[in-house]
Amino acid sequence: MLQLKSITEVYGLLDREKRRVVITMHQKPDADALGSSLGLYHFLVQLGHEVTVISPTNWPRFLNWMPDSAKVLDFEGMNEKALKVLQEAEWIFCLDFNVMARTKKMGTFLEEHPGTKILIDHHEAPSEAQFTYGVCDPSKSSTAEMVYDFIVHSGHGDLINIQVAECLYAGVMTDTGSFRFPATTASVHRMIADLKDRGLNHTRIHENVYDNFLENRLRFIGYILLNRMEIYYEYNAALISIPKSDLLKFEIQTGDTEGLVNYPLGIQGIRMAALVIDRDEERKWSFRSKGNFDTNSFARKYFNGGGHFNASGGRTYETLPQTVATFKKALQENVQALQNEYPISIINE
Repeated sequence: MLQLKSITEVYGLLDREKRRVVITMHQKPDADALGSSLGLYHFLVQLGHEVTVISPTNWPRFLNWMPDSAKVLDFEGMNEKALKVLQEAEWIFCLDFNVMARTKKMGTFLEEHPGTKILIDHHEAPSEAQFTYGVCDPSKSSTAEMVYDFIVHSGHGDLINIQVAECLYAGVMTDTGSFRFPATTASVHRMIADLKDRGLNHTRIHENVYDNFLENRLRFIGYILLNRMEIYYEYNAALISIPKSDLLKFEIQTGDTEGLVNYPLGIQGIRMAALVIDRDEERKWSFRSKGNFDTNSFARKYFNGGGHFNASGGRTYETLPQTVATFKKALQENVQALQNEYPISIINE
């Protein structure tokens, strides 16, 4: 197995020769994936590189405010053009994923590509042999924070302009739950202070991300919380299961379910919340937890997934009822870990 070379070896290569660069991310990118990619894009073009951002799929429309998001190629929707750019690339930056399978149909092309692949990611268990250079640090709040570190540590901090700052802030803000989650370290706050010193208007970004939905999404959330949320107090857990019929009824688009999994964590005593959505080709899972319940191990063991300790995802090809049954069985097998910090007697008082 080839050993992943340190990302620091890339620093000295940034100024030597102008290269054709592709930046890509995981499928159905969130604000961290798209924000870190566009932030890196705005940095590299200042160095004179020919840069193209390619997303494996479409992305949430509420992220279209990001500077130059209109230039991002959708691999599924613009396949011929995206393939041509990808084939001509010398460097491929792989952001916010560490296994090629997370890029959906792009994965095969990335694996076979002869160019230099550079990993910047904060998820656990990277497939190191698939990349040339890279860094994978699960202790980091977001890939956006890591791109910020990459720029600063490479000696080019002066190139963090407003475009870079806005994109990176969006990634950090969303992946930390607006700076609520434990991954919000002192280094995150120092980064944000630096971006503010450079003129960042954080209020506008919050509005663009959180106040930029259509009416149907709010009605959808109300309906789902009333009709599709189950609370299992005996396990300190909650489940939201969404059939495809609900998505069609409310005309739900990519990104409209973002953040929905976090709602049950606001219920007293609930330590783990799960969301499963019935997609055409698979059932997509999201897991969130508080305290010391490891959603990463849970997702890996039961749902072909993984991610972070308190935030993970997974997928299955079982039917919706079948995968919900798997989840309930998994709760029974993890009852001790789920009850560890919040005994049932406290919840029911």
